Amino acid sequence: MRLKLQGGTARDDEPRLSLSCRHATVIRGRTLHDEIIDCGLLYGRSSRITFPVMSCSGYDDRRHATLRHLEQVAWVLRTGRGRRIGFVPARELKPSLRHMLDDDDWT
Repeated sequence: MRLKLQGGTARDDEPRLSLSCRHATVIRGRTLHDEIIDCGLLYGRSSRITFPVMSCSGYDDRRHATLRHLEQVAWVLRTGRGRRIGFVPARELKPSLRHMLDDDDWT
């Protein structure tokens, strides 16, 4: 049986969130100690991250497609009288027929 504690001590073998966050800029040098991580959500001098991040409320996984990207590559099923029925790329639809989803539509 495996238990997961909320707010407990982070494990050393867990990957750092900043390496896969869409808002992070990671600059690496020749050695393991030559690394700069900058957070795009923070402003000013405090945007530099100097420790391994295990939890962040602004985390956005860059390995997953964004809502905007999904809308750009989506195919639309067109139905109705007098039209060909089938899938068409969203970019081929007239702007009046497009429906853009808000971020709130996914929650």
